[in-house]
Amino acid sequence: MSDIPQTARVVIIGGGIVGTSILWHLTQKGWTDCVLLEKNELTAGSTWHAAGNCPTFSTDFAIMSIQKYSTDLYRALGEKVDYPLNYNVSGAVRLGHDDRRTQEFAKVRSMGQRLGMMDVEMLTPDEMQARYPFAETHDLDRVLFDPWDGDIDPSQVTQAFAKGARDAGAKILRFCPATGVRREGGKWVVAHKKGEITCDIVVNAAGYYAGRVGAWFEPFGGRPVPMAVMAHQYMLTDEIPEIAAWTRANGGKLPILRDVDTSYYLRQEKTGYNLGPYERDCRAHWTGGDAGEVPEDFSFQLFPDDLDRLEVYMEDAMARVPKLGESGISKVINGPIPYAPDGLPLIGPMPGVPNAFEATAFTFGIVQGGGAGKVLADWIVDGRPEWDCWSVDPRRFTDYTDPQYCIDKAQETYGHEFAMHFPQHTWPAGRDRKLSPVDDRVRAAGGQMGVYGGWERANWYAKDGDDTSQEATLTWSRSGPWEARIAEEVAAVRDGCGVLDLCGFSRFAVEGPGAERWLDGLLSCALPKGRAVGLAYLLDEDGRLRTEFSIRRTEGGFELITAAAAEWHDRDLLLAAVPVDGSVTVTNRTGEVSTLLVTGARARDVLAPLTDGDLSLPWLTHQTAQVAGHEVCLLRVSFAGELGWELHAAPAAMPDLWDAVTGAGAVPFGMYALNSMRLEKGYAGWKSEISHDYTPAQLRLNRFIAKDKPAAYPGKAAVATATAARKIVSLIVEGSDKDAPVAAPVRMGGRIVGEVTSAAYGHRVGAAIALAMVDAGSAAPGTVLTVDVYGTDCTAEVQPRICLWDPKNERLRA
Repeated sequence: MSDIPQTARVVIIGGGIVGTSILWHLTQKGWTDCVLLEKNELTAGSTWHAAGNCPTFSTDFAIMSIQKYSTDLYRALGEKVDYPLNYNVSGAVRLGHDDRRTQEFAKVRSMGQRLGMMDVEMLTPDEMQARYPFAETHDLDRVLFDPWDGDIDPSQVTQAFAKGARDAGAKILRFCPATGVRREGGKWVVAHKKGEITCDIVVNAAGYYAGRVGAWFEPFGGRPVPMAVMAHQYMLTDEIPEIAAWTRANGGKLPILRDVDTSYYLRQEKTGYNLGPYERDCRAHWTGGDAGEVPEDFSFQLFPDDLDRLEVYMEDAMARVPKLGESGISKVINGPIPYAPDGLPLIGPMPGVPNAFEATAFTFGIVQGGGAGKVLADWIVDGRPEWDCWSVDPRRFTDYTDPQYCIDKAQETYGHEFAMHFPQHTWPAGRDRKLSPVDDRVRAAGGQMGVYGGWERANWYAKDGDDTSQEATLTWSRSGPWEARIAEEVAAVRDGCGVLDLCGFSRFAVEGPGAERWLDGLLSCALPKGRAVGLAYLLDEDGRLRTEFSIRRTEGGFELITAAAAEWHDRDLLLAAVPVDGSVTVTNRTGEVSTLLVTGARARDVLAPLTDGDLSLPWLTHQTAQVAGHEVCLLRVSFAGELGWELHAAPAAMPDLWDAVTGAGAVPFGMYALNSMRLEKGYAGWKSEISHDYTPAQLRLNRFIAKDKPAAYPGKAAVATATAARKIVSLIVEGSDKDAPVAAPVRMGGRIVGEVTSAAYGHRVGAAIALAMVDAGSAAPGTVLTVDVYGTDCTAEVQPRICLWDPKNERLRA
């Protein structure tokens, strides 16, 4: 027992590839006083039965960055830690059956070029057959070839991380299950089979046991971990002589073949095949009730074979590669894999819990394990990862993720693992968890709904005869039944008055005798006085953006309002900084107030008969008034860039307010129209532009930064000396009926000089717009650049101003 530590800086629960990667990465940052607890042997969970595939392909830039980091690391890890690794970099062919898939490939290929993957190729079917002679290619459009794809032995890479961590001084306790946690004196005490460890930080890296471990943290502010456990099967075949001969002749393995439209991968395994489908008729396990719960110990165990539901995928694979049908199945692996509702992992701070982190729900854990270790070690040691990782941040899910939601979404995601994520398509499972007080009215008016931080909002409003089917949205083009309606909605706002249901704004009341002093030392703005409404930015110490608030004074202190998706993210930022002396309270009031945006050239005419408020108060002010018989906080702001007011009131008042403003002539409009108008104004969006990848100077937000105020807010020293080597610009993009995808590279003379942050068609200016972050040398007005729009290099000219519509704000001030 003497070699079992009783204290540590960090305790990691879970000894798979992710847990050991985190441990090793912590030691590489100088944190060696760390302990990993594993209930059985290392790799006993999902890691041991994983296929070990290592694709770099992803349609999400953070995930692509994580996977690219892992594959780079794995090629060098064996030498770094002096441990042999069986890593086969065979390349992969990804099959595209039609032009829509080819455009997705082109989008991902261009994203990869931003990460230095310049040798990813787009092949014709004939070129593909030269790389993969055993495949039928007659029905293909294009094929994506990634030379860096491959497979690795999951156990070996896990043991390599473990050896490197041990050699650096970290401890790994095998056959030592954690049994619970508690808080004492501001520290965590982690109980385990052989005693207790007191530590500063705890990490839940428990794989499909993460839900069980997460429950220990619920008494300390936590929540049930949003995940379900899916069964994934793959099968191994007997030896195929022709493949053995090809391998001898070519000195390596065939590329991995991924038929993403049918939904399977086919990989050479020794001199046979490994076939792994992602079937529509998938299975969630351990779902409670008669299905049972996660067993106490499922180490090195599998589910029974269940091949019947894979028959169609097996038949397709044999038609694609006829040699597959000439061999028998030698082994079937059917094991548990954790899935978050959107299929992306949970990597980052544990919501609501101090000094606790999560790294779990990895559907592609082997290829993501190395990058996940880096991201979480950066979080723990530096306070943020190297690149913005909101798409994997556990706080992206809030209180709507009940168990049935997680099961429904996990099954939908697994069954569409390789699906294309079209810009206007919304997925049907797990909907209607958070409804606006006027949801019935919005839908009755034709609202076509989307999800924003769990809240249902109208994307656009359909009219009789419009095609509102799922099939209509399966396109990369902006053209569709929504296009004409968005144009009409924008015109209604520009020329008349529109109303937008903005349910779900995250809002926090900051009160107490120390509220003003505390906020002044936290936020980088000058606090608003009187009736003024301001924009407030919370920075990290490097001067990068963590979040954005609208801020106003209240009778009790201040109200902070931010994006619906930001609720738990911003709650935790605020609560982590609250003084321990009790002089400040932060109250989450998100569910207590809802919002309508009434905006447009005639907004004053619509509101005037309904309110006793003073509608002559200037832009960026607030007041409390009666509207349609209800008390309302009127904020004279509009994200649409037109004269307008946000109406903030109790949810019970919203139906009357909606009826009153629509009865007075306000036309309902949706989020697509709002996004179009905010881009015309050059307004930054949360986690598109407002992210810790960027600084206020880069986003041209210095006017909101009080560099000279006495308070020493986070990042003050950094912004005082910051120079903008990169700048946000507005581009007019020509030559495509598609909006430039997020993260698309921007080029000048063939050289990548930046990336698109958001894009849409601007109906008031009559042009396709993209906001892009580019090198300062490429930011001069009139500079002609190109943007890669799904494989087409489109001309993009830098505009004179970031704001393209009403640059003097005359309409806002009217």
